[in-house]
Amino acid sequence: MKVIPFKVPKASQDFIRYQVDDQPYFYDKLHQHPELQLSLVLEGEGRLIGGDYIGRFAPGDVFLLGHDVPHVFRSDEQSYAPGQTARSHAIFVFMDLKALSGGLYNITELQEAKRFCEQLTGCYRVQGPAREEITRLVQALQPEAGLGRLLGVLRIIEQLMLPEALHCLSVADQMRNLSEREVKRLERVLNFMMTHSHRAIALEEVAAVANMSREAFCRFFKERTRKTYVRYLQELRMTNACQLLLHTDQTVASVAYASGFANLSHFNRVFSKLMGKTPREYQRG
Repeated sequence: MKVIPFKVPKASQDFIRYQVDDQPYFYDKLHQHPELQLSLVLEGEGRLIGGDYIGRFAPGDVFLLGHDVPHVFRSDEQSYAPGQTARSHAIFVFMDLKALSGGLYNITELQEAKRFCEQLTGCYRVQGPAREEITRLVQALQPEAGLGRLLGVLRIIEQLMLPEALHCLSVADQMRNLSEREVKRLERVLNFMMTHSHRAIALEEVAAVANMSREAFCRFFKERTRKTYVRYLQELRMTNACQLLLHTDQTVASVAYASGFANLSHFNRVFSKLMGKTPREYQRG
């Protein structure tokens, strides 16, 4: 069964939904929807899970999510602390290709854009000159309506189609079209891992969160994410380690232990393998 745990609030014939989120933290449930989603982060930092991709987001980032790609922008843990004044502020532009299935979508001049949009099935980072222009165009959409907003979105799509505009972050489609039961189970597991990645997590412990045996959980997780549990946990820990290395004055050893690694040598090996440089090299920029 094809499940869409999240429904974008819009009229059935609307092609565009323009949404501004400005709150203590972003919507933190793993979800998917058929609309393309362009995300411009203005304030706030955290982890993005998009398909099989795990990485950090920060102000100025622009991401494009293809249709039915499970994803979540999870703000950093401090965003949930009582009395926290930092904001999570972003603009999301949703594009429903089904709303264009009539005559307009079939005109010759839109065929190239149609093919481009329909093949967007992953998670992408917008980069280069296109990122700056799309940032401007997205912010300019807010006061627009009707034809003005439609033309603005077509200009955004034109920028997305430029060579080198999109860097593909996810390569697997196993997480697409999950059943409702699978989405809820995976959401519980990922939330648990993100919350507790700073400490040792036994395989039996995370398997219990999924209400599965060790063996069944390992199969389930690998089939849905195309990564082993250990590899996925290491990547989650790397996102936290990168933040600490860049934004605090902690030593590499302190960062290793704060990120959930039991010893410094293991942290250095994993970091170098995943990031392509040592922690010290990364910290120096």
